[in-house]
Amino acid sequence: MSTVAVIDYGMGNLHSIAKALQHADPSVIVTVTADRETILQADRVVFPGVGAIRDCMAALQRLRLDAVIREAAAEKPLLGICLGMQALLDSSEENGGTPCLGLIPGRVVRFAESTGNASYSQQELKVPHMGWNRVHPLHAHPVWDGLGRDRWFYFVHSYYAQPTDPRCIAATTDYPEPFASAVAKGNMIAVQFHPEKSQADGLRLLANFLRWQPEP
Repeated sequence: MSTVAVIDYGMGNLHSIAKALQHADPSVIVTVTADRETILQADRVVFPGVGAIRDCMAALQRLRLDAVIREAAAEKPLLGICLGMQALLDSSEENGGTPCLGLIPGRVVRFAESTGNASYSQQELKVPHMGWNRVHPLHAHPVWDGLGRDRWFYFVHSYYAQPTDPRCIAATTDYPEPFASAVAKGNMIAVQFHPEKSQADGLRLLANFLRWQPEP
């Protein structure tokens, strides 16, 4: 029977994510945990998060979960969600600059509060980016199976990822300019939006992740 570890470092609505995973595939065993062995023995790992990146990294380091995430990402499918996506990159400009896990080359930057896009005014472009927006997959990946282009997912964030290698960008979203709303590398797939809050399409994405077998 397949097992999934949801990493518990004290940030995020972890039980909501666990419940969504269980609903997406009732046959899986989902455990919310900070235990190293439980995480490394699971078939798949989910790394969620909300809040400030400095608090996230401090909690991971205090619990020694930063090394566990790096080890898990090298061995098995790992899904990052929201802050869990941002933490996979090298660094974030949030909190005056914060080193992150360095699993995907690049940095995390804040949305500008003004824009050169003539269709948006400074007042219309709100930060944080909050609510439903379309996601545009850039290339085939098993998590998109059955999900066409321009599906709606739920976002809440003020910062976004800028991967150094554009091949790591798995999907974009316009706000108003395109930004990376999903990244992928090796065993990792990570999304800026919240699948657990995105109704049927979010559950479909989670179900796809639970079936995904990365190529060696």
